[in-house]
Amino acid sequence: MNVDRYQLKSEEELTRFEFISEGPRGVIRKLIEFQQTTDADIFNLAFGDKNPATGQMDDLAVSDNGDTEKVLATVVAAVYAFLEAHSSSFVYAQGSTKARTRLYRMGINRFYDDMRRDFYLYGRVGEDFLEFEPGKPYDGFLAQRKLS
Repeated sequence: MNVDRYQLKSEEELTRFEFISEGPRGVIRKLIEFQQTTDADIFNLAFGDKNPATGQMDDLAVSDNGDTEKVLATVVAAVYAFLEAHSSSFVYAQGSTKARTRLYRMGINRFYDDMRRDFYLYGRVGEDFLEFEPGKPYDGFLAQRKLS
């Protein structure tokens, strides 16, 4: 993936990442967390702004900092790093709103050629997971790193 992205910082387990978005609205701290679900092999990707007062993630904040593509590329880089360290795991992503889920789909579409070489990609429709097809609407997304 040869796209400009932000520098990521993470803890040793590579389940929590931080980076700084810089744009017209200033410097905004972002968080990416891979949260284990009730299925030991599936991790939920949580993403949002870091609340400066509490340090907690706000996944409903609208930063509008003019750097959407760079932010999405940074999130994809975190998925690569997480799945490199947790190779048998799956990452599930669903936006906190329908608009955000659509934004995630647009990001996957944007980086699809690179991602499909490295990941098995699925889209969720209702309760079913189908092989991801660009341009189709999905309720959520699931990715697993292809092992070489």
